[in-house]
Amino acid sequence: MTSAEVADLLARYATHAGAPVRGNAEVTSVRRVDDGYRVAASHGELHAHTVVIASGAANEPIVPEFAPAVPADVVQLTPFDYESPSEIAAGTVLVVGASATGVQLSAELSRSGRRVILSVGEHVRLPRTYRGRDVLWWMEASGVWDQRYDEVEDLTRARRLPSPQLVGTPERTTLDLNALTATGVELVGRFATVRDGQALFSGGLRNVCSLADLKLNRLLDGFDEWAAAEGRDDDVEPAERFAPTEVPPASRLALDLRSGEIGTIIWATGFRPDYRWLHVPVVDPKGNLRHDGGSVDSPGLYALGLPVLRRRKSTFIAGIEDDAREVTWHLDRYLRDSAPSALAR
Repeated sequence: MTSAEVADLLARYATHAGAPVRGNAEVTSVRRVDDGYRVAASHGELHAHTVVIASGAANEPIVPEFAPAVPADVVQLTPFDYESPSEIAAGTVLVVGASATGVQLSAELSRSGRRVILSVGEHVRLPRTYRGRDVLWWMEASGVWDQRYDEVEDLTRARRLPSPQLVGTPERTTLDLNALTATGVELVGRFATVRDGQALFSGGLRNVCSLADLKLNRLLDGFDEWAAAEGRDDDVEPAERFAPTEVPPASRLALDLRSGEIGTIIWATGFRPDYRWLHVPVVDPKGNLRHDGGSVDSPGLYALGLPVLRRRKSTFIAGIEDDAREVTWHLDRYLRDSAPSALAR
């Protein structure tokens, strides 16, 4: 679906559900009061016995602390600033980060004729299709997306995993590092720091790519085992494996940012939530909500749409339904137990 189609879907859903949606109303603060929460917004105040925070985990782009050391004549952008290749300053573009945003921007810039260097750190490699089906079909059908948060061995790490290297196109094109290098994109290691005008990169490019390949093959093994166990082998194409990521024999470890080669750096280094409006002590020192499967550490406060909130699919539009059903069950029970008068209003 295109962005316009997604927006239309949400608008039609709101109409169908009859939800009292208030558009163009910025929430400026949420505060705890004796019997619930006071929500201040641009259209006035609301009082609510319960509040569900569904503002997402990608409100602000993350920029490394060493970014101010980049020479002033190199333009620095985040994905929030980027509009199109035609708006980018002359010179080579250094894209930092090889998750979904980084590879998508690198592909678009490379197709436009721009020279691109991609700094690669930890990433999740996925084919767009596998055995004739979209990879997200496999994730859903095989049960990977349904793994619950209380079944994940290292939940903290799972919630920090980068977004997979995927792009949505009518052709269902696979966008990975091999696809990028085939168009001329140069790969370098993780951007470690800037020292005396020099961008310094990690020498572990081959290792991070090998690890991503290993994890991909483990995932595909799991898909194959599920298909065999469920008798679905005849419904899909034969099993396949993909070529390992091609890494240059000797990637650059340093780049002189004062030489004029690099005109722009795009920091595709992830995102974080923004809870500056939330005046309730439920945010940890790293800026994340303290919650247990969506039940936030304050009575009547809930969350939806965060990474692995209750399942691995929690941040997907198509994956939030099960989470919403369970969180709503908790919310309803809370109202019945502690605020019965609210149900009569």
